[in-house]
Amino acid sequence: MKRAFIIHGYGATPEDHWFSWLGQQLQAAGVATAIPALPAPEQPDFYHWQAALAAHIGRPDAQTVFVAHSLGTISLLHFLSAARPTQIGGIYLVAGFDGRLPGLPVIGDFNVDAYADRARIDHAALRTMSPQIHHVIGDNDRVVAPAASMQLAERLGGAVHRVANGGHFLASDGFHTLPLLWQAMQAGGV
Repeated sequence: MKRAFIIHGYGATPEDHWFSWLGQQLQAAGVATAIPALPAPEQPDFYHWQAALAAHIGRPDAQTVFVAHSLGTISLLHFLSAARPTQIGGIYLVAGFDGRLPGLPVIGDFNVDAYADRARIDHAALRTMSPQIHHVIGDNDRVVAPAASMQLAERLGGAVHRVANGGHFLASDGFHTLPLLWQAMQAGGV
């Protein structure tokens, strides 16, 4: 049976933004779906988030599909690079990044740069393990600069879906659903 994991970002919960909606679409399609609540989302600890991902996901395989948003993307990419599954079903990244964010070294007391510096991402291994890689990028994202998401897309490869006025794909940006992402997942065999 196919499994899907939706990985939230900084300051978010499984109930925020479009996560629950996407989870419902996946479950209706017969995909066992989990949206893990990562610890202390307002003050993320890199190692605690990695431990939580490992506990929730276990060993990913060709039937496992991943969706991640914002800080969840760099967290997921590190997890997969370290876990080194032979094959997974797909990676779908929304407002993704894989390193420091110029202009956003900290958010309140959270040091984004220090978190990003801990991530070790093997782009070549990720390309090999995932037949489907998609990037959803807002052209006016105020949190993760579109250039940072495009750099990740260039390093990782895959399809790029640019969204005019997508912002950071938050509920406050008007995103309670994300049909473009669901359509990309369906086209990818989910």
